[in-house]
Amino acid sequence: MAIQYVKVKRMIHVGENPGEKFLARMVREQAVDLNLIAEQVAGASTMSKADVMGVLQQLQVEMSYHLLRGASVRLSILGTFTPNLRVKAQDSVDNVKADSIKGLHIAFRPSPWLTSQLKGAKFNFVDPSIKNIIETIDANSEEFAEMDALLEKRKQKEKASK
Repeated sequence: MAIQYVKVKRMIHVGENPGEKFLARMVREQAVDLNLIAEQVAGASTMSKADVMGVLQQLQVEMSYHLLRGASVRLSILGTFTPNLRVKAQDSVDNVKADSIKGLHIAFRPSPWLTSQLKGAKFNFVDPSIKNIIETIDANSEEFAEMDALLEKRKQKEKASK
């Protein structure tokens, strides 16, 4: 397994030697979706694809729930997802209010195992004339609507248990 790259020319404007430079750029593989992951896990286990898909969908719901509560989610060999605030600094403590929070983003920190795997990654040069198609996810897709419904159901369940 190796990561493919192409060589690209870029104009560099910072550093000691600005000017025209050449860089390696990763060739991104087509995005892998939950359906393919479920098929692969099912093929490597005794579970059906439907069982795996159900577990993976619920994993997404539970991770979303905990991240939106402000909790980090640690997936052992993969790494940790941590919610962080984007904020505007204020001149006084009294000015720090909810409206000084500009947003929320999720940081991912790979586990020590994944970090060691990344350090040992292999790279192969590929012909840049080959076009790669990168699949994008439609933010209005049925999958997102289903995830919203499952997350809302999870929140309602949490409220009812209180």
